[in-house]
Amino acid sequence: METIIVYSKPHCIECNVLKRFLNDHQIQYETRDCSLNSAYLEEVKALGFLGVPVTVIKGKAIQGLQPDLILEQINRNQ
Repeated sequence: METIIVYSKPHCIECNVLKRFLNDHQIQYETRDCSLNSAYLEEVKALGFLGVPVTVIKGKAIQGLQPDLILEQINRNQ
């Protein structure tokens, strides 16, 4: 399965809840911390978003905390 990418910032409550959700469901993902690397924030903007969290699954970007949509997209790609 292709890597799931989560764009986030450390003090973002929604980002932390999203990562906890993924961990609880034993879903592996790569974290891209936008506070440490401005290129990651530019990637978020290129996806059409201004803030985090943004989850990218198989090229599809999902903004915010949308667990049902994230699980649906993961199941669709397995």
